[in-house]
Amino acid sequence: MAASNDDNIRKFHKGFNLNIGYMLFIAIVIYVVICIFIYAGKSKVIRYEVLEGSLAIDNVYRAMALRDEIVVNLESPGYVNYYAREGERVAAGDLVYTVDESGRLNDYLEELGAAENTLSDEELSEFKNDIIGFAHSYDPASFNSVYEFKYTLRSTVLKLANNNMLQGISNMNGAEAGANIVNFCYSPITGIVSYWIDGYEQLDPNNIIEDMFDEKEYDRNQLDSGELMGAGSPVFKVSTDENWSVVIQVSPEKAAELLEEEYIKVRFLKNQYEAWGKVSVLKNADGKTYVQLSFTNSMVNFATERFIDIELLTNEDTGLKIPLSAIIQKEFFLVPEAFVSTEEKDGQNGVYRQSYAEDGTTSVQFVQMDFYNYDEDEGKYYLDNDIIRPGDILYKKDSQETFVVSERATLVGVYNINKGYADFKQVNILYENDEYAIVKSNTDYGLRVYDYIVLDAESVVDDQLINE
Repeated sequence: MAASNDDNIRKFHKGFNLNIGYMLFIAIVIYVVICIFIYAGKSKVIRYEVLEGSLAIDNVYRAMALRDEIVVNLESPGYVNYYAREGERVAAGDLVYTVDESGRLNDYLEELGAAENTLSDEELSEFKNDIIGFAHSYDPASFNSVYEFKYTLRSTVLKLANNNMLQGISNMNGAEAGANIVNFCYSPITGIVSYWIDGYEQLDPNNIIEDMFDEKEYDRNQLDSGELMGAGSPVFKVSTDENWSVVIQVSPEKAAELLEEEYIKVRFLKNQYEAWGKVSVLKNADGKTYVQLSFTNSMVNFATERFIDIELLTNEDTGLKIPLSAIIQKEFFLVPEAFVSTEEKDGQNGVYRQSYAEDGTTSVQFVQMDFYNYDEDEGKYYLDNDIIRPGDILYKKDSQETFVVSERATLVGVYNINKGYADFKQVNILYENDEYAIVKSNTDYGLRVYDYIVLDAESVVDDQLINE
């Protein structure tokens, strides 16, 4: 039998073949992975475009209204029917209400009401205005306003029914052979009439305490037409003076801020009316801080209310809006104006500084540098402490007079990156909230609208190049 051909097969070990393409691929993968790790570990420089804006600061307060209010008491008992409309001005001697000692007037007026009555276009328009005003100012969180609106409509109805009421009273008194069954009662003074009592009519603002702002405990007694009242009971009140005020509770810091302004513009949220209030600060017995805002007009618009929602318009000016994260403080050297120069040839700013050669000889060299601020009161420039050092000797131009660098001061600013590197720019903060600040625009050493700044000032250092 012939030998198998397999016995003649010999195995040869292959040598190592270097695959250039394979190695190049591995190198690229390693490079990409390294770049990813470097990029992931590197802090990101995020730019922010500076735009004009304003801050939404919560300056809305629930205020207590204080007026010169005179309470008038009932002289004789009986059923009271009001004639003057609540919230309108009455003169001394004007008819305000009547007192029906027998109780027969209500029955008579009901008989009159059973007859067919029509309203004129003018009267219908008055109802419509009341309803529209309520609809615009309605706040579901303050349901008490519904009851106030109810009393407003009742007063409107009362005014429209005045003619019938007076005619009915005259007929009743005449039918009783000259006896005045119904007594006419008049206002003793001039002012705005109101038909509610809450005990705060003679409240001294210095006696206000925090509990008085708790409307859950607030007791307002509405005086309704047709009620039986006893002698000596409060029957109505008159607000006699256009000078009035509102009181709000604030923090001591806010009170100091408002007091510095002296006058504050106030918007009344009920009707969007605006007025200037004179500021005074109250430190009352409960240890809380209150601000009283005094006005000289428009009392009549709020005569029927004790609590009013107001907004303090303290920050209406706009400026450059920047995030607080972009703001940083930096230290500078202060150098008198006489020791800084601007070269006539190229307009470069800088100082003449003494320098030392290797052989120990001295010379004076012009060192170019930017100015970051100028203090007009002190007559000094703010210069970069990365270029000059404490102890550096500066010279006046064309003079041997010297100045030794030592005084320091701090500026508040941001890093401007318009030129591709982190360049410090001073900012003057007008006001701020928890996230943003409003700064002055177009200042000599500050920002301009549409400038680009570093969003996080801690992510860069001075003069760092910024890669887009």
